[in-house]
Amino acid sequence: MNQDLRRKLNRITDILWAGGVTNPVTYIEQISYLIYLKLLDEEESSRELKARLLGEKANGNGKCLFPEQAERYRWSKWRFKSGPDLRDFVRDQVFPYMASLVQEEPQIAEYFRDAVLEIVDPNVLKQVVDEIDGIDFAKLGTDVKGDIFEYLLTHLGQSALNGQFRTPRQIRTMMVEMVDPDVGDTIYDPACGTGGFLIDAVEYILAKYSAEPQEVPIYGEEWLEKRSQTIEEARKDIPTLQTYRKGAGEKIADWDLLEHSIYGYDVSRQMMRIAMMNLVLHGIRKANVKRANTLSDMGGLTEDDLNRRYKVILSNPPFAGVLPRESIRKDLPTNSKKSELLFLAVMMEALAPGGRCAVVVPEGLLFGSTSAHMELRRKLVEDYDLLAVVSLPAGVFKPYAGVKTGVLVFRRPAAGGRKDKKAKYKEKVWFYDVRADGFDPDKIQAGGRPETPDRNDIPDLLRRWEEYKKSGYKNPPGVEAETFLPPGSDEPRCWWASIKTIAENDYNLAAGRYKPQVAENAPDEDPAQLIRETLAIEREIANGLEKLLREVEAGE
Repeated sequence: MNQDLRRKLNRITDILWAGGVTNPVTYIEQISYLIYLKLLDEEESSRELKARLLGEKANGNGKCLFPEQAERYRWSKWRFKSGPDLRDFVRDQVFPYMASLVQEEPQIAEYFRDAVLEIVDPNVLKQVVDEIDGIDFAKLGTDVKGDIFEYLLTHLGQSALNGQFRTPRQIRTMMVEMVDPDVGDTIYDPACGTGGFLIDAVEYILAKYSAEPQEVPIYGEEWLEKRSQTIEEARKDIPTLQTYRKGAGEKIADWDLLEHSIYGYDVSRQMMRIAMMNLVLHGIRKANVKRANTLSDMGGLTEDDLNRRYKVILSNPPFAGVLPRESIRKDLPTNSKKSELLFLAVMMEALAPGGRCAVVVPEGLLFGSTSAHMELRRKLVEDYDLLAVVSLPAGVFKPYAGVKTGVLVFRRPAAGGRKDKKAKYKEKVWFYDVRADGFDPDKIQAGGRPETPDRNDIPDLLRRWEEYKKSGYKNPPGVEAETFLPPGSDEPRCWWASIKTIAENDYNLAAGRYKPQVAENAPDEDPAQLIRETLAIEREIANGLEKLLREVEAGE
């Protein structure tokens, strides 16, 4: 994304801010409405041009979004309006028309259902429309269109809405790589927020099916530009630099299969719209994104939704909140009312045989002593293949939250693959302690943590994960839990524990519980001499106290 486009986006957000639309979630939602309307008009123009070149009618394939009687709702027809006429027309006619396309374009209708134009000043709306009109989306590649929305989302920082948090890219990238999504996998986030995990999973797949994928630092391409370095030069200078890959995905044979395999639900309609627009601008028009509460029997899920099973699940669900017992889904493997346990239960239930899941959880879930905590952990450990527990630094979500978190990575055994208890107890769980994630854990600057690319354990974690994966998840890197390492050894980053050991510890999954210890060096001094010196000190103290006692008694 070039500087001109970045400046244009900054102007749009500045105009909205000055016009009273100051909540970042709200103005991103408002911008997404207008971008969508512009995109739909451009697509209609593209269809018309193709039809003229082929000598056909524009609506010959039945795909015309704006038939003759609805031409006036197209962006190109009303963008010249101004004043209250513009505002009223968009608010009272364009939005309702888009929401009415339930049969023709159900995803568009869902997007605009209950949509409200909150840009009440017609002059502000006119300025924003003019700025967006100057962007020719048809000439931009999918990567640039995706960058546009990612750039807008930086206005949210890591904070989203109602206790939700945008998961930092370094953590999303790590989790996506660990579950390794592929074309044909159904990919699901039951609390998708702005769609970050879904986008990253799509980008990962596109890079996998690209002839020449591009490697990008987690800090963005601008970070490289400021350093005047290539990615190769930066990696040579900074061995711990974390990167991810982007590509066009030109080797993907069935794009429809990829689009239809993406599923994301969120309880907030604003978040649902932002996630959907994020996917649209990344080239995914047909993703199954909708508003729903995945924890509730009354949350808007259909029977198909409840019965569907997914090959890949990625999520960072909200931790706060307690649901009324009457509202909670009856099919979940827990009787808890706490949202963090319920979300984990949702993912366990929704995972297909052979499917894999990576989920952020609060550390309290890993060692909580209530019966609900222990029973869900027991089920996870004994009935699923728990592959890894990754301990994250406390500062990952600063400045918005300091909660200590971890990532669970697990699989559902293939159908008929469940082992007997004796064999299961011999299996191992890998623990990795991430102490640095590429950002300063203590400082906050410009609403976020400063970059520390030379302090990042995640690239090492991913290298070791690949070793673990190549062993069929049989030989986790590191030493066994609670081992005493020789004096002078480096403090370990990773270790493993058997299922038997974990079961004996009430299924406690806190990484620190099993951390190997580095033995201290034996003292160089002669023990007998140390004892003699201690006795001499004790005698000196006793003599001093006796002398003090005699002086006190003489004074009486």
